[in-house]
Amino acid sequence: MSKEIVLIGRSNVGKSTLFWELTGTKVRIGKRPGITQYPFKTKVGNVFYVDMPGYGFMFKTTKAEQEKTKDLIVHYFESRAAEILLAVQVIDAASFLDIADRWEDRGEIPFEIELWEFLNDMGLDVVLAANKMDRIAKVDLDGALDLICERLGMLPPWNQWPDKIAPISAKRGQIEPLRTIISKRVSVNHPD
Repeated sequence: MSKEIVLIGRSNVGKSTLFWELTGTKVRIGKRPGITQYPFKTKVGNVFYVDMPGYGFMFKTTKAEQEKTKDLIVHYFESRAAEILLAVQVIDAASFLDIADRWEDRGEIPFEIELWEFLNDMGLDVVLAANKMDRIAKVDLDGALDLICERLGMLPPWNQWPDKIAPISAKRGQIEPLRTIISKRVSVNHPD
């Protein structure tokens, strides 16, 4: 049975661009959130890569449609947990802290943190792809990643988690930290 590497995250964080970088398979992308509405799957070697729809705000969609997407995502992970080799949670590292602060100021748990906890509570192997690192000033990179790490319940410094946190820029093709993590997981689970 082939295993899956599933890309999941908020709308418009670069999942489909990252999917293309990892697989060479184009997925329809757009400047507005909510373009990917169903899981899109392609096989590379012995592994399926899955681009999940984004959750949260989606352009021109009702609250009910957003809830339907969230339910689809939860059901997918619950029903396919045994096949999931790796869940890659993609975040926009440049806006993660601002978004988390806004949600927490309203007394709510941010989607990204809720998803991270859900995936980990399911016992899945979860990696954080901190995308859009090119939008963070070089002097602030470590500090931003330490704060993100802390918000997700991991002790900083972030670089003590090389198997869990991959700072990347999918748009620029700078995804080597994530490729390294994936390569290790695939070689352990599919030795050839």
